[in-house]
Amino acid sequence: MAASTLPTDYLERVYAGVLGKLIGVYVGRPFEGWTHQRIMEELGPIHYYVHEKVKSPLVVTDDDVSGTFVFLRALEEHGTTPDISAEDIGRTWLNNTVEKKSIFWWGGKGISTEHTAYLNLKNGIKAPSSGSIKTNGRTVAEQIGAQIFIDGWAMVAPGNPSLAAKLAEAAGSVSHDGDAVHAAKLWAAMEAEAFVSKDVDHLLDVGLKFVPAESLITKLVNDIREWAKIDKDWKKTRQRIEDKYGYAQFPGACHVVPNHGLMISALIYAGHDFHHSMHIINTSGWDTDCNSGNVGCLVAIMHGLPAFEEGPDWRGPLADRALISSADGGYSLNNAARITYDLVNLGRKLADEAAIPLPKDGAQFHFALPGSVQGFITSRNGLLPDLVKIEQAIDSRNRPGLAIRLNGLTNSVEPIEVLTQTFTPPDIVEMKKTYELMATPLVSPGQIVTAVLHADSSNNVPVSVSLRLKHYNATDTLSRFDGPSITLCPGQDQILNWTIPDAFDSQPIQQLGIALTCPKGRLKGTVWLDSLSYGGTPRMTLKRPAALQGPLSQAVNFWARSWIHNLSTFHIRFPAISFYLGQDQGEGVFITGTREWVDYKVTVPSFRIGLGGAGLAVRVRGLNRYYALVFKPDRKSVALVMAKDETRTELTCVSYEWKLDESYSVTVCAEGDNITGFIAGKKVAEAQEREWTGGGIGVVVTDGSVAVDQIDISPI
Repeated sequence: MAASTLPTDYLERVYAGVLGKLIGVYVGRPFEGWTHQRIMEELGPIHYYVHEKVKSPLVVTDDDVSGTFVFLRALEEHGTTPDISAEDIGRTWLNNTVEKKSIFWWGGKGISTEHTAYLNLKNGIKAPSSGSIKTNGRTVAEQIGAQIFIDGWAMVAPGNPSLAAKLAEAAGSVSHDGDAVHAAKLWAAMEAEAFVSKDVDHLLDVGLKFVPAESLITKLVNDIREWAKIDKDWKKTRQRIEDKYGYAQFPGACHVVPNHGLMISALIYAGHDFHHSMHIINTSGWDTDCNSGNVGCLVAIMHGLPAFEEGPDWRGPLADRALISSADGGYSLNNAARITYDLVNLGRKLADEAAIPLPKDGAQFHFALPGSVQGFITSRNGLLPDLVKIEQAIDSRNRPGLAIRLNGLTNSVEPIEVLTQTFTPPDIVEMKKTYELMATPLVSPGQIVTAVLHADSSNNVPVSVSLRLKHYNATDTLSRFDGPSITLCPGQDQILNWTIPDAFDSQPIQQLGIALTCPKGRLKGTVWLDSLSYGGTPRMTLKRPAALQGPLSQAVNFWARSWIHNLSTFHIRFPAISFYLGQDQGEGVFITGTREWVDYKVTVPSFRIGLGGAGLAVRVRGLNRYYALVFKPDRKSVALVMAKDETRTELTCVSYEWKLDESYSVTVCAEGDNITGFIAGKKVAEAQEREWTGGGIGVVVTDGSVAVDQIDISPI
């Protein structure tokens, strides 16, 4: 296998590919599954987003986005190696997939390929057998999923189609087989080669090298290439594909062959132009979000960021935003820039190159990539649309940042908000219910927020800037809360620091950013948000909000959503019990927090087991990766346990008689290599282990139930 030579513009090309994937998915999502004929009748030719026509948010939860970027976590969880196995990628499925809630279309065993493969993995059938034709039959194994999740594996193998095809085969065979895996390999190889070539014929030739010559995928590609030469009209070729390779020719819910055919056609006719490719692939119909996402990614990689220019404004409404639903809740509210750096550093590691650190001392929001606003959107508060505009730009000091252009801001105007999402948005209730969003808050009380600001020297008057967040309240609407403020004079630099107080009654923080006012005069000028970052150990108490006390309270939606779990039961309406957790069979985990939490202490003042066993977990990184102090079901011992995929290793076990229905104060500390457990303030178990250093907190329940009054998190 040839070694990768990273392109000099690797970072920006991956960023383009991520944007192309997101744009493509979100263009096609509102009419997924429609035929070409229905699209033409009800929507007409597709040239731009149509979500408003079907009364849906633009950025929604979708399996195409979640699966693409979640399964790459296998390279972190099992080693960043070109020899990553299907078996290990299958383990990453189990660690990150919340059954019947996250990532997939849970359409039923033998109907949904991913649902079927997940159940196989859960029941001990390891990959690649979990996705094989032998196990599941040809119809299930040859649906579309292997192809739709494949883009990330190509983006970590730039210019190396053989590596991309190898990774695609390992990843695709977790759930698929036969022509589905052939299609995934071909597309991944083409995307990898797109980093170094813009010649569509060359890309197709390269992709076909990794597909058996006698396969149906090879025949399909060859047919379409010949038809395109004759037809010179994508609509004629589309009809040929429908006639010979259409849905009527293949069983199952969403077969790979018809959709792959449309993708090949769109690439041949419009590989030179991102805008035209979006028009063709989306107007062609069938599995539009999947097909459009794959085509969008490949064409954007091929042409880089200029692909989005000289046409519709795809990037503005998107604002870099992405939703990724999985058990890793701290990765759910995401943006294209963050995803890009993660992919690039995986690719660099595979190529034996050093990682690129995040710009601006690791700030989460650095605005370093061209055009990147990282989810920040401005609130105009009903004012004229030309009052404020935000964009990524380079300032007079040659530094990239978020430029906030103000045109006539006065003290009689409500503050202009420039915020980004840090938790599940309110419009989640407007999304179609096919795909749930599993998420935990990115920012928590006790953490420190830092904003680096600059006022353009051309500003005519000073501007006042404050840190602002918005959090959910008892009515499931958002309340604003302001931190410190400063006055920026023209040409001045300032830094705002804020330790977020624990003042929101356990409700999650949904947005974070700044608010701007003009204390005197009428401001025409620019304020630069150079960077915004957050970090440190949370200091907070998590419990049922006071406003929700009482069994009849209905306003529980977003507070309850701040926890990810695979439990049988999560009750929140019992008096004096914030979390009543039950697991009918086996192990369940109840999680909040992010991978960025490193050293901390977590305490539950009243931990009462009703049946079975339970524990308090730290450094939780999915459903199957955590450390926990566990009360063992024998009721004679407690143990510090490390969960790593299918294994549960007792790091230490001590005699400790405990009783059902009795409350215990439980504390677990994670600091460096040390994991320490306390009961009633007394150290009972200690172990040294550092398989991973960061992660959220949780409660583990096995074959029973546990009642928890509150959870306190603080620095050690």
